[in-house]
Amino acid sequence: MQPFDAGHEQVVIREDAGCGLRAIIAVHSTVLGPAAGGCRHWVYPDAASAMDDALRLSRGMTFKNALADIPFGGGKSVILGAPQSGGGRRPLSVRQLETFGSWVEELQGRYVTAEDVGISVDDMRVVARRTRYVSGLGTSGLGGDPSPRTAEGVFTGIRAAVRFRLGAGDLQGVRVAVQGLGSVGFNLARLLHAAGAELWVADVAEDRVQRAVEELDAHPVSVAEILAAEVDVVAPCALGGALTRDTVAGLHARVVAGAANNQLASDDVGERLTEHGVLYAPDYVINAGGVISIAAEFLGQADPAWVDGRIAGIAERLEAIFRRADATGEPTSRIADRLAGERLSRAAGDRAAGGRAVA
Repeated sequence: MQPFDAGHEQVVIREDAGCGLRAIIAVHSTVLGPAAGGCRHWVYPDAASAMDDALRLSRGMTFKNALADIPFGGGKSVILGAPQSGGGRRPLSVRQLETFGSWVEELQGRYVTAEDVGISVDDMRVVARRTRYVSGLGTSGLGGDPSPRTAEGVFTGIRAAVRFRLGAGDLQGVRVAVQGLGSVGFNLARLLHAAGAELWVADVAEDRVQRAVEELDAHPVSVAEILAAEVDVVAPCALGGALTRDTVAGLHARVVAGAANNQLASDDVGERLTEHGVLYAPDYVINAGGVISIAAEFLGQADPAWVDGRIAGIAERLEAIFRRADATGEPTSRIADRLAGERLSRAAGDRAAGGRAVA
C-alpha cells in the first residue's frame, strides 16, 4: 500500500530502541498556527499503515481546525503500540512517554500534542514533563479530557442534521445507531438517550455494549450489522474508514453523523452518500468540540463561554454546508474540503502579504 500523500510540511519518524518506542509526528500545515492534533497509541499491522494513519489524520486536523475557527494548523502523532497477550496494547511506560515528550519539544512549537485513542490525561501529564507543547492536561479547570466536549459537538451536529433532513425539532423517538462506545461514543449515547432518542449500539468490547443496554435501554447489534441497522441516523464513533461503497449501499439511515475521524474510506464515498440520498455531516466539522476545548486550554482562554460558543457554532457551520449541498447537488464532504481550503488560501495570502517588503 502506498502511503497517503497530502503535501505535508514535515514528517518525523523516531525510534528509541532502548525503551522500545516508535512514533511518527506528521505536521501537515502551520499556515493558521502551530500544528495541533492528538497522539494516537495503536497496534498497527505494519509501519506503512501507521504512516498512512498519521498522514490522513493530520490532514484532517488542518481542515478541522480551519473550520472550527481556532488559531491552529493541523498535525497528528501516532505511537506504534506493541500487542500484548490476550489482546489490546501493552501500556506505555513512563520512560516511553517522557521520550515522546522530548521528541515533541525538539520541534519547538511547530506541533502541539494532546490525548487521542489509547492515550489518557495522565499519559499527557507525563509527556508534559519533557515538553511545553502539550494540552489536554486539565490545568486551571480548562481543557482536560476532550472526549466529553467532542461528544457534545457531535450531539449538536446530529440535532442540526436531523432538523435539516428529517424535519424534526428534537430527538424524541429518533432512532440512532452508535458504532463504537469508547469515551466519545458512550458520552454521545448518553446525551442522545437523555434527549429521548432510541439507541442501537455496537462495540468490539462486549462490556461496553452491556453497559449501554443496562444504563441507556439500548438495543445491542453486532459490529458487522450496526451500519445497516433500521434507524434514522448512523453515528460512526470507532476508527476511520467505516463508510465504503459496500456499507453505503447497505445503509437504511438518512443521516450519517458521528465522531470518528476519516469516516470516508475514499473520496468517492461522499458522492455515493449523496446518490443514495444520505445526508453526511463531514467528520472534521462535527467532531471539532474536543480540539476547541484543547485550544482553549493551550491558549489560556479561561472563559467557558468561548468554548461553548464555538461548539454551538458547529450546528451553524453544518447547516451552511447542508444548504449549499442541497442547492448544488454536491457532496457535503467536497463542500467542506473547499471551504477549509479557501480559509487556508486566504491565510497563506495574508501571511505572504505581511512578510512582503515595502519598496
